[in-house]
Amino acid sequence: MSAALKTETPAPLVRVRDLNVTFMTRDRTVHAVNGMDMDLAAGEVLCILGESGSGKSVTLRALLRLLPKFARVSGSIEVAGRDVMAMNTNTLNDYRGGEAAMIFQEPMTALDPVFTVGRQIAEVVQRHEGASRAQADARALELLELVQIPSAKRRLAAYPHELSGGLRQRAMIAVALACRPKLLLADEPTTALDATVQIQVLLLLRELQQKLGMGVIFVTHDLGVAGEIADRVAVMYAGRVVEEGPIGPFMAGPLHPYPTGLLNSTVHGNMRGKVLTTIPGAPPSLATAPTTCSFSPRCGLAEAACDAGVPPMVEAGGGRRARCIKVAAG
Repeated sequence: MSAALKTETPAPLVRVRDLNVTFMTRDRTVHAVNGMDMDLAAGEVLCILGESGSGKSVTLRALLRLLPKFARVSGSIEVAGRDVMAMNTNTLNDYRGGEAAMIFQEPMTALDPVFTVGRQIAEVVQRHEGASRAQADARALELLELVQIPSAKRRLAAYPHELSGGLRQRAMIAVALACRPKLLLADEPTTALDATVQIQVLLLLRELQQKLGMGVIFVTHDLGVAGEIADRVAVMYAGRVVEEGPIGPFMAGPLHPYPTGLLNSTVHGNMRGKVLTTIPGAPPSLATAPTTCSFSPRCGLAEAACDAGVPPMVEAGGGRRARCIKVAAG
């Protein structure tokens, strides 16, 4: 094939390899993330699913290097071709909010209660874009209108406690989008909202992602939320990705027993009078790094070979992969 006909696969926006995060204190050790590999293409939405304690939020914070000093982090993290692990303090401050931004789960703890919403958005614009106060205030108004906050001009002067939960979350989204980041990280941003507001925020996020062409990593434990917003899904268990692939085939039938259990234990509209199938047992302690299949003690399909070591990710075709010895290679 001639050089003119060759097409190169574009480099991913996010490339994570062998990410490990361990929290070490005097009282205990927690191996929160164990050998995480992840890619995200520009303009793609990846949803990370899993129970509480599976390592989802820790992974997001590692991408921004927001973990506490007692966390030991190893592996490689590249965003837009830049080595995040090698960034110094000044470079890191430019990267956060500039190239990558985060929407936190609870805006009341993420927004500063003593500054107005407009001032907090304008401050981000001034810090990263060198805008004047007037330019930053105009951009703040534009962002509040972009996230569809009613009476946006009046809300600029509002403090976070003066807004409803849904409006606070929209204001948090506006802060995150202030400098048009290439990567948006969303840590369960709709968990505290009621069902009606939740779907409004999800639709807004999807619309903004497509309009601005951002890559998005969205953390949730809600399969319904994943189905609404994701292009691809990665399921985490005990700090490892156990299944990854396009959202459609995943929702139609997972490959790994753990996400199969998650789907089976999800309540939906036609379940009246039926017994809910649950996953027995509880997630494992992460005081030591897993050396076998972490899910085998809770798995109805487990056999002796599951305890021979950590199963590798098996390619199953169609962009799907799963960490299970019973998955046939595609």
